[in-house]
Amino acid sequence: MRRIKSQHTKPEMIVRRLVHSLGYRYRLHKKGFPGRPDLVFGPKRKAIFVHGCFWHSHDDPNCPHSHVPKSRLEYWKPKLERTRERDKKNRNALEGEGWAVLEIWECETKDRAVLKKRLVKFLG
Repeated sequence: MRRIKSQHTKPEMIVRRLVHSLGYRYRLHKKGFPGRPDLVFGPKRKAIFVHGCFWHSHDDPNCPHSHVPKSRLEYWKPKLERTRERDKKNRNALEGEGWAVLEIWECETKDRAVLKKRLVKFLG
């Protein structure tokens, strides 16, 4: 599991390149923020998290990446549930401080046109 990257993943890079091409500038993995969002837009008070569907337990039934492993359920179920709870806590903490938060799932990065519209709508 040490090979699993937490920063600069392929879905994150897709979002970063798209946001940059739209003309927005951002900070990466800003320290001191709950959950260290992947992209932070300080003056706009907006933050984006890019979640891997498996690791963050995407609950969309159409998602091809999200599933619970069939073996070692006593390990995986609590681990994935802790991640969901942590994500919820971090999102609520940021929103409580007046930040707008957008979560982008790994499977949502496949359709770039839809992703672009969503980002433009969120960032204004």
